[in-house]
Amino acid sequence: MQLSHELPDYAYTLRAASGHSATVNDKALAASFILTPDRLVENWPVAVGAALTVADLEPVLALEPELIVLGTGDTQVFPSAEVLGRCLARGIGLEVMNNQAAARTFNLLAAEGRKVAAAFMLAG
Repeated sequence: MQLSHELPDYAYTLRAASGHSATVNDKALAASFILTPDRLVENWPVAVGAALTVADLEPVLALEPELIVLGTGDTQVFPSAEVLGRCLARGIGLEVMNNQAAARTFNLLAAEGRKVAAAFMLAG
């Protein structure tokens, strides 16, 4: 049986993620970031899930995803009702999880061709 290595048809793959660092493709990141299958936005100025505001979420919403995967570090931390409500009002799903689970979920959704954006909080 012949095996072939299939490359994804999108630009960015999350190779690893923890509460303090992540690897996108071959690039090591130590600051919070936003990721879509076709875009990497570095230095997103949010590090704590409980402190996330609607204004902090605007750069993610501007990408017009159908679903946002929110990685809140080593542990799952839900944002305020206001943040959740903003996503619901725009018809955008919001899934909140720790960074390791968020990385797996992002890669799976990207591989399915979904219009997903992920926002990862990294503690410096």
